[in-house]
Amino acid sequence: MIGFIKKDLAMIKSNFKLLGILIIVYTVMGLLGEMDVSFILPFMSVMIMISTFSFDNYNKWDAYSISLPNGRKNSIKAKYIATIFMILVVSVITTILSFVISYANTKTINYEQILVSMLGTIFGTLLVLTFMYPIIYKFGIEKARIGIFIIVFGLVIIGSFIAQYLDLSFIAKLLSFLENYLVIILIIITILMVYISYKISEKIFMKKEF
Repeated sequence: MIGFIKKDLAMIKSNFKLLGILIIVYTVMGLLGEMDVSFILPFMSVMIMISTFSFDNYNKWDAYSISLPNGRKNSIKAKYIATIFMILVVSVITTILSFVISYANTKTINYEQILVSMLGTIFGTLLVLTFMYPIIYKFGIEKARIGIFIIVFGLVIIGSFIAQYLDLSFIAKLLSFLENYLVIILIIITILMVYISYKISEKIFMKKEF
């Protein structure tokens, strides 16, 4: 499986330069107070990893991988592990940048706020992963882009409806009550989401014909 992971990381090697440029650009914008780097860079890492599906499709990788021992399962595991690895690495870099930007702008560092914000970012980017990967495995990268757009657009509409017509005070009180356990709860929920997403993707891929 290590070889599968190396393959995915090798495919995005050409994007490292782009990611480096984005890190510099967003850092400068953060120093100028025009951009919060806490979400955009980890989210970009997910988008870069999603591009590996296009490479796989173009090079007929899936048809080749299933001929290898445990090829189907290893292919799925490698994709999830490589993506999570990228998210965590970029999140660590982003956290360090947030410390630097905070100190440069205010001469202080709010460690708790930055770390909580980064935890929320990791949760959000992994949430994107859990939704997108099963869809991509089911419909392919091209059709999945349309489906993902529809889902995101639908979630925005639903979120707007909830915010406008429903009383959110209960949710605010619940979050306040759970504040001391929020980090643990988010970690548990994230692990469950990723595991469920992985099992769904695995089930889809194991039955897929090439």
